[in-house]
Amino acid sequence: MKTSTCAFALAIISHVASAFISPSTFAPIKDVGRSFTSTQLYATIDIDEDTSRDTASMEEWSYAYGIGRADGIQLVGEDVDGFLDVHVETAQELPAGTSVMYIPSDVILSSNRAIAEFGRLEEAESLLQANGVENEMREFYLMLKILVELEKGEESPYYHYFNGLPRFFANGPSMTPFCYRCIPPFAAKLCQKERVKLNHVAFGCKSRVQFLSEKTRGDSLLWEWAFQIVYTRSFEAPDGSGDLCLYPIGDMFNHATEANVAYEYDEAGNCYVQTTTDVAAGPLTMTYSDPTNPSYLLARYGFLDESSPASFCKLGVDWHITDELINMGYSTSTLLFYKDTGEVSEQVWDVLLYKYLGEEDVGRQQEFYQAHMSGDYETKQSYHECYYEQTREKLLEHIDDILGELDGLSQKSAYGGAVAGDDHPRLPLILRHNDF
Repeated sequence: MKTSTCAFALAIISHVASAFISPSTFAPIKDVGRSFTSTQLYATIDIDEDTSRDTASMEEWSYAYGIGRADGIQLVGEDVDGFLDVHVETAQELPAGTSVMYIPSDVILSSNRAIAEFGRLEEAESLLQANGVENEMREFYLMLKILVELEKGEESPYYHYFNGLPRFFANGPSMTPFCYRCIPPFAAKLCQKERVKLNHVAFGCKSRVQFLSEKTRGDSLLWEWAFQIVYTRSFEAPDGSGDLCLYPIGDMFNHATEANVAYEYDEAGNCYVQTTTDVAAGPLTMTYSDPTNPSYLLARYGFLDESSPASFCKLGVDWHITDELINMGYSTSTLLFYKDTGEVSEQVWDVLLYKYLGEEDVGRQQEFYQAHMSGDYETKQSYHECYYEQTREKLLEHIDDILGELDGLSQKSAYGGAVAGDDHPRLPLILRHNDF
């Protein structure tokens, strides 16, 4: 496995002035003609997962196309499991409301603009609907925009941006069958769900996009890479339009539970990344999704959020989830085990008691449920006191089941890793997820 030569020597460039840079004499994005036919420059970007990222050229490109960074804002590279991760840091303290990055509207890759450029592909949309992924339309069109630009090769104004992006991913769509066998059922289910999206959104619609070259339509690896870029790096626009966007260089902010920056638009549609709180020197971060569900972050984005204060307790993964269970508080964001204190959320106790009563006395279950729904705290608390030992036993049984499951997965992972070696580069992340 190759490790990028710039993993620890990534050039750090920041502006000497506090103002953002002005556009250069490079051809504007909007003046570059679109191409709907095969070109001789097809697939000039090497998407093999061991390929080094050309981050130096990407930085030069960003300045040339008017992507600005405030004084002290840096791109920093570090090695993560043998692959280069690039993220944004500030070298100095920043007050809340500071604009740290500027991305011109013309540089932003947008699903709405892609739809306007290509028109609605009715046959592909019908297929997406038939396969149950009609909510992925924005991602589909943004993926097509990437593929069209990739066909232009070095003539694409986005060539150097794409060439600086990751090739290696550790999320659900990238995992092997062995990987799925090494993670707990809840996480495996989430990972497989993301894989299904890849199959339907990308692979299932390849033949329905006639303006792409035959070679592109047949290149599954290229479609997968474009899919991964969209699903791991795009964000919904902050203007309420529902647009899904890729913000070049602005997609380098890592995730954290306590985010300190967010996207903002001006009236012209230019994007500013602004601090949302006072920030010390160090990483600048956004929150990608619910921080209490690290398994989803693994499945969708391919990383472990170790800053999460709590995680879904995996209760009821194989249950039939009824409306009453949801009303009792059943949710991956509320059934929590707290990492540092070992405490259990109130909703865990409520759901466990509700399930226990349903097995023993449906009448009492409904009394407990009605007390919960009406806000009758005294009645509800009396049930918890009466059935504490039974509920506690159910909780301990669940914890024992989880620990036994993780122990078995750990042994399987260790054996598979020893046998396969570098054939499973995602295994270190999976093991850290299971330990977390």
